Amino acid sequence: MVCYFFYKNITFGFTLFLYEAYTTFSATPAYNDWFLSLYNVFFSSLPVIALGVFDQDVSARYCLKFPLLYQEGVQNVLFSWRRILGWMLNGFYSAVIIFFLCKSSLHSQAFNHQGKTPGREILGGTMYTCIVWVVNLQMALAISYFTMIQHIVIWGSIIVWYLFITVYGELPAVISTGAYRVFVEALAPSLSYWVITLFVVVCTLMPYFIYSAIQMRFFPMYHGMIQWLRYEGQCNDPEYCDMVRQRSIRPTTVGFTARLEAKKRSVRRSESA
Repeated sequence: MVCYFFYKNITFGFTLFLYEAYTTFSATPAYNDWFLSLYNVFFSSLPVIALGVFDQDVSARYCLKFPLLYQEGVQNVLFSWRRILGWMLNGFYSAVIIFFLCKSSLHSQAFNHQGKTPGREILGGTMYTCIVWVVNLQMALAISYFTMIQHIVIWGSIIVWYLFITVYGELPAVISTGAYRVFVEALAPSLSYWVITLFVVVCTLMPYFIYSAIQMRFFPMYHGMIQWLRYEGQCNDPEYCDMVRQRSIRPTTVGFTARLEAKKRSVRRSESA
């Protein structure tokens, strides 16, 4: 959950930096002010809350059956620096793919059948749409246990974005500024907008999907092994369950235990000397 916060904010924020660099730091924002304000309020926050409340790697029955699962939390396996940096790198990669694919797809070409070329509002709206899709579908790929509420908040966040840009764009131009009717008149009627969105989302999420599939199949963590055990129907095989139980992560060395172990090693070294 915390790692995902790093990911979604880096994905969003780094596209702003890339756009500023592309415009030679002209101080022209890529997105409308309300787009910036509501990103972490309506378009990407509810799926994170649903993940923290409803997601579970394995059921309570399996947690009792395989107590070593608790070591993943005690040993900080799920929140290590390697994992944090991996999610941050994924955020930078997502931002780069979204920006450059959107920019290249819209560069110096007719955006609709009238021959109009895209401006800043169209580029910003397309990038923002791709970001909303990517960060929400990334959450869907990371979830282990889907509930109806998670489906509602993930797909609902995407729908809310389309409703917002439609309603907000219908407000007077003094209020909606650069977003005035940009979705109704420019984005929605254009086939390029929908094709670019689909293409960018697939290209952005594919590396994480492949990495997760390879890790789960060939290098599973301890909770991944329990998931495979349940999926393959071997949870009632005592020999296989014993083999899984024997796989320990590493000795507990956190907090008081770490200080105690360090003191024991110090005493052993002094005695041997």
